[in-house]
Amino acid sequence: MLLVIDSGNTNAVFAVYDGAEIVGRWRASTDPRRTADEYAVWLSQLMALDGLKPADITGSVLANVVPQATYALKTLCSRYFNGTPLVIGEPGVITGVPVNIDRPDQVGADRLVNALAGHARFGGPLAIVDFGTATTIDVVSAEGAYEGGSISPGIHGSMDALTNAAAKLPRVGVEKPPSPIGKDTVTAMRSGVFWGYVGLIEGLLARIERDYGQPLTVIATGGLAPLFEAETAAIHHVDRDLTLRGLKMVHDLNRGADRTRADT
Repeated sequence: MLLVIDSGNTNAVFAVYDGAEIVGRWRASTDPRRTADEYAVWLSQLMALDGLKPADITGSVLANVVPQATYALKTLCSRYFNGTPLVIGEPGVITGVPVNIDRPDQVGADRLVNALAGHARFGGPLAIVDFGTATTIDVVSAEGAYEGGSISPGIHGSMDALTNAAAKLPRVGVEKPPSPIGKDTVTAMRSGVFWGYVGLIEGLLARIERDYGQPLTVIATGGLAPLFEAETAAIHHVDRDLTLRGLKMVHDLNRGADRTRADT
């Protein structure tokens, strides 16, 4: 079985693949202070609830955008899950994604694996919208190359900024309001954030597609993707497992490369 870890700025998602199937999935808040031992206690207990144990894991792969968390996550895999993990972005790790931007080293690991998985499933050219801590839109060519994109504040961060900046505004959850015309403070806030993000996504996608010069198939991923898919025709497909699937693909690609080198 394969342990895949997608460590973002807000949450880290851990999943176990048995062949092509995800047989367990768990989420923790990203905390650079958390040790490998703390991760191991938490994760092994949750795995046990799904009938899994650390000894079942034969390989691991990690995408991480929080450098301070890298050591603990790598130690977790090597100490408790039977081997050094494959880490996206480290020298020698093959992603299978050509990068056509000025600073290839600045592309987040999650964005590369999203491009790989998105192209494998949907072809191209694509625009991949990821509703995470930041809202990113990435363009993938018909050939599967990463072409660049945009980074906007995430919806939760925008809601927090609004609440923190205005003393009388309450903290509210993100959800679709009954009308774009709020009849009280809470519904007015939800309208501004929710419909504002719909407008942001639609506007950016239209400009990106116009600038790229080709129609783009739009894929949305991230926890809030289904909420927005229902409200805009700009999103064509939702794939919440895109990053996890991309991580497995990178692992399989590198395992195949290792076998080829061993046979030559």
